Amino acid sequence: MESSILNLSNQIVNFVWGNVLWLVLGAGIIFTIYCRFVPFRYLWHGIQILRGKYDNENDPGQLSHFKALSTALASTIGMGNLAGVAVAITAGGPGALFWMWVTAILGMSTKFFTCTLAVLFRQKDKDGVVHGGPMYVITEALPKNMHFLATWFALAGCIGCLPLFQVNQLVSLLQTQLSAISYTQTAYFNVVIGLLLVLLTWIVIKDGLKSIANVTSKLVPMMVVVYFGIGMIILIQNISVIPSIFSLIISSAFNPSATISGGLAVVLIQGIKRGAFSNEAGIGTEALAHGAAKTKEPIREGLVAMIGPLLDTLIICTLTGLIILIAVPELSQSGITGIALTSSAIATLLGELFGWIFFVVVLAFSFSTLVGYSFYSFKCVRFLAGEKSRSWFLPLYLAMIFLAAITSLDLVLNIVDSAFGLMAIPTLISTLWLSPKVMNEANRYFKKIKLN
Repeated sequence: MESSILNLSNQIVNFVWGNVLWLVLGAGIIFTIYCRFVPFRYLWHGIQILRGKYDNENDPGQLSHFKALSTALASTIGMGNLAGVAVAITAGGPGALFWMWVTAILGMSTKFFTCTLAVLFRQKDKDGVVHGGPMYVITEALPKNMHFLATWFALAGCIGCLPLFQVNQLVSLLQTQLSAISYTQTAYFNVVIGLLLVLLTWIVIKDGLKSIANVTSKLVPMMVVVYFGIGMIILIQNISVIPSIFSLIISSAFNPSATISGGLAVVLIQGIKRGAFSNEAGIGTEALAHGAAKTKEPIREGLVAMIGPLLDTLIICTLTGLIILIAVPELSQSGITGIALTSSAIATLLGELFGWIFFVVVLAFSFSTLVGYSFYSFKCVRFLAGEKSRSWFLPLYLAMIFLAAITSLDLVLNIVDSAFGLMAIPTLISTLWLSPKVMNEANRYFKKIKLN
């Protein structure tokens, strides 16, 4: 029965991403050319906005630019970077990392467009709370006969915004790290950890968005610095092999090893799927967080959002990929994947102490993702069922955390990948449709800052 479900999920995810792959790549290329490379020309201005230079407490919204980005990064800098890269390299070889870079570079432009629209077309409820995201963009700005895309996104988002992969991999890491204790290898251990995660998540998310943002804005920057420090120690110690590893990544992107079943197509799909999971550009989740930013200038949030793929994929994912390839040159003989592979690579290169430090980093990243995804999930549920759905949403979300702790990795990955692919379709269709409005807003804004 379980194998039949897994086979069906494999067929679904291959069908979805066999088509969405080209939409993600094509849209990213179009956005990059159309905006005349805004992410590269205005990167410093985006950093100034992020640092609070233009913050105004009286602007509409709920979160500062920094907290909005932290909430978005809480979902992207985590298992997508630490475990997702390992999955991509194991399944698609070193070349998959190259295609993750491509999705990140193009994704900077994609996020600029999607997150600008999330602020440009957001709704305010009767309590004065603003709500942004692809479903609101669609209902506010597209013709009525296209509004079904909003429901499509929200339905897919109800599944895609569940932290299934994060919980699953956290349990896997706990079992690896505590392997000397026989109890950790039993099904009872998964149940106990699942219940513990449910309790900790409930403590944070029961108080809503501001509580979530306060946690993520503290955890994410601190853990990024710690993980970056671990990575830099490894790179400095192995500086002599770095050029050959980069050469391997690039050559494998176009000429994969014979051990990769499916050849170039598998490398391409794995890289883009894991890239999408890592930085979420074009998926629509990023717009849910950035749509809550305190600002009167939609372009400012687009400029802040585009920093996300730079941090989570071009820096953190690259670091993870290099660590794995330095430690495990012959992946076909390693026999492990996911977060266990990343953890083993760090422990192999720096010793058990750093393996435990990485363990703490993963705990923090995973927890920030659990609370960050609750915001995304509720946004989708609220759009479909209204504000009153909060009463039953929280127990359901917590139940999904528990189920993810006792489910197999392959099935969890297929469920999340399929949902992300389905979310990308309405997000990118609406963004392509409305891209001229973004450029009109951009031209007005950039003219304004030049005059000032």
